[in-house]
Amino acid sequence: MEAQRPGLRWPLAGRAEELEALARAWRSQRTKVILLTGPAGVGKTRLADECLAQAVRGGWKGARATATTAAAAVPLGAIAHLLPPSMDMSDPVKGFSQVARLLAGPEGNQRWVILVDDLHLLDASSAVLLRQLLDSDGIRIIATVRSGEPLGDATQALTVGDRVYRTDLTLFRPYQVEEVLQAALSGAVGQRTVRTLWSKSKGNALYLREMVQGAVSAGMLVNDGEIWELAEGGLPYTPRLVELISSRLAAAAPESRKFLELLSLCEPLSVEDAAAFLPADQLDHLEATGLIQVRQDRRRLAVSLAHPLYGESLRAGIPTLRRREILTTQIARTKAHGARRREDALRLATWELLAFGTADAELLVRAATYASHSHDYDRVIALLEGLSGTSRSYESLLLQGNALLQVGRWEEADDVLAIAESCADGEDQRTAVTLQRTWSLFWIAGRTEMALRVNETAWHDLRDEKWQRVLKLNEASLRALSGQHHTGLAMLGDLDADFNGESSIAAWSMAAMAKSGSLAQTGRINEAVAFGHQAYAAHQRIDETALVVPIPEGQLVSVGFALADAGQLDKSRQTLENVLAVTEGTDNAVTWVWASFFRGRTEWLAGDVGAARGWFAQAVARARTYHYVQPLFRALGGLAACAAVLGDLDASVAAIDEMQLYPPMGSHAGEEDLGQAWLHAARGDAGQARATLERAALKARAAGDITAEVILLTDIARFGGAKEVADRLNDLAMLCDGSFSQARARLANALAADDASQLQGVADELQVIGANLLAAEAANAAAAAWRRAGNTRRATAAANQAAACGVHCPGARTILLSSAEATSTLTAREREVALLAAAGSSSKEIAKLLHLSVRTVDNHLQHTYAKLGITTRRELAATLGSRPGRS
Repeated sequence: MEAQRPGLRWPLAGRAEELEALARAWRSQRTKVILLTGPAGVGKTRLADECLAQAVRGGWKGARATATTAAAAVPLGAIAHLLPPSMDMSDPVKGFSQVARLLAGPEGNQRWVILVDDLHLLDASSAVLLRQLLDSDGIRIIATVRSGEPLGDATQALTVGDRVYRTDLTLFRPYQVEEVLQAALSGAVGQRTVRTLWSKSKGNALYLREMVQGAVSAGMLVNDGEIWELAEGGLPYTPRLVELISSRLAAAAPESRKFLELLSLCEPLSVEDAAAFLPADQLDHLEATGLIQVRQDRRRLAVSLAHPLYGESLRAGIPTLRRREILTTQIARTKAHGARRREDALRLATWELLAFGTADAELLVRAATYASHSHDYDRVIALLEGLSGTSRSYESLLLQGNALLQVGRWEEADDVLAIAESCADGEDQRTAVTLQRTWSLFWIAGRTEMALRVNETAWHDLRDEKWQRVLKLNEASLRALSGQHHTGLAMLGDLDADFNGESSIAAWSMAAMAKSGSLAQTGRINEAVAFGHQAYAAHQRIDETALVVPIPEGQLVSVGFALADAGQLDKSRQTLENVLAVTEGTDNAVTWVWASFFRGRTEWLAGDVGAARGWFAQAVARARTYHYVQPLFRALGGLAACAAVLGDLDASVAAIDEMQLYPPMGSHAGEEDLGQAWLHAARGDAGQARATLERAALKARAAGDITAEVILLTDIARFGGAKEVADRLNDLAMLCDGSFSQARARLANALAADDASQLQGVADELQVIGANLLAAEAANAAAAAWRRAGNTRRATAAANQAAACGVHCPGARTILLSSAEATSTLTAREREVALLAAAGSSSKEIAKLLHLSVRTVDNHLQHTYAKLGITTRRELAATLGSRPGRS
């Protein structure tokens, strides 16, 4: 869905640290001048304006000095509006006294702060007068200076000394761009969008603002109901942005302009290449004016444009023949140097395609292989599309099919891989094509049975046992990852955590991921973590001369969710954050989506439902962009559960409805039903929530998914069914490594016994693990039990603990949190009937759900009213804090 476009606000987000430091400096009696320095576009003026506004709110009189190139030509031109009309300009001493008296006011006690934007443009006379006023304690100054701009002697005098507080502002980093975007758009922003806007703007606040304004106006930056995401395609530029960039580039002389055009097409260049094109003094000037930058690139200095938008603007203005001339010259120069660097093949191929629309076939394949190892799959596709039909080889088709798979174009990938299969020469090549086809069908299209059939057919056509083993490993991976854990593990029994001479790097890496995942899901969590770490280390050592190399960090995704199920939530977060950081800047979106999903699952288990919802929404948005079917189903289930717990029932229903469009994956069997169960619970229907979870737990049990079954049974206990699941949870806890499953079993036992001491103990245990929502619920239930026992001191302590844990679960509303205190005097059946009635169910509906008579339901309600001191269902809903939702 497309949300309404917002009225964009551009607050001072991303500068919290600087604002706090400036406020401290202002409060200091020693500070007389606050100086903000930095390159253009970092928001110096916005910060200066905020400093001025805070000063005015504190009782100061504020004014601005207009420092411009035009004003600098007139003595005292910048501060003319502050001078008395009768001021004698010929007598500086007398003039100073007149200004000082005017600023001091009739009572002689007015305090003034003057903001000087672009201090480097201030005329000398104004600078001298401001310095005199500073020395007499008549004013304070807030000033901005652009980096690299020279200051005159008089102006320089305002910026030195211990009374000057100086802060150097830098361009926004990615996390600051995210803060700015969230504040401007009043909502969460997708990580792909944050990364795109940061890489395009390079943290320049002015450029960022114009790009976002243009994208919103063009309908290319939209909200799907959860987060803001950029549509596929280029960013539209506003006329203001075009004007800003053009004015920056206009500062370059004609010869320098030609060099900038070269950079826009061929950057980065070595300093030697740059010096062959432009004299050193002109290069220095371009660097000083901020149009180019020089950086260390391994053993050489490399020259590039200072901002990516400069390149886009320059390229747009280069005529076709001029473009070809520039590229041809640079191609010849690079070849003359020997083109010895690995990336030279990629650069030469790219330039030849730009210049001539085609390139040498061998060069294109070498370049695509290099791009594939860097996981730059869009570049792989672009390079290989430059091949003519007769030049397409098995190697190029396999590379192209894998790249298409990675960016979610699975139908195109299958077509290309079918051609590759027809070109395959030998069983090794046919096996490699089969791997790619089955992964495309499984991971992207969600067609597990079709993938298994393709794999089996290919296996029967093979005669060499080593290639048959590769496809058996592949079958094992597919079965394990689709929820057939015991079958998959049995087939993967002899798989080593080291590559150890396996015939296919690709098959081994997928099998290693599948094995560590299934080990975790069958309760062998310690083995899963150890195996995953060993496989990751082995994967990093793999020779990258292989044609298709999966990303090593994929091995850590299974480790991340295994750690969460073991109760090592902080380690899980750290592991998955590392995966996200590595994959964020690449086209390897599959790994990023799954890491994002499991990052959300970790927060769900920790109880920070709002954070979990954000991660699930990120996974959904990226999976939609790349058309990844498998993770969409799982992430939508998580999103539905979070929305229900947070009371956003419409969003929960929408996510559940969308889930029906995609096939279930089978892994983590039953967890996809958490959304429906929590939706029932949010509506007050604990009985339906339990029934949904009971069916889900049976699915998990059939799949051998112990960790999923533990989660599902725990929620049954939270919805009032602790007595029914406690024994099974005790059995599962014995089969599952880590402290989390044991703590969950003890929670069910304590709830079943309604034992205050046991509830208090398990609350402490869960709090140590970091499962704050479960800990808050256990403490809240303990408080209710202590109250019934008449122990108010312990009840208060438990309630305080529940509140402390609840701070880490903002917005979460559950049955145990909202009803424990209010229903502490009710029986279990009275509590269940009361919750259904509070959610809006009629007595007849409640009777049908609970298999009771209507009369019995009404009797339970009357007893409840008497115990709670109320008389109506409306009062009951208010007392229990229920939130009826739409069906």
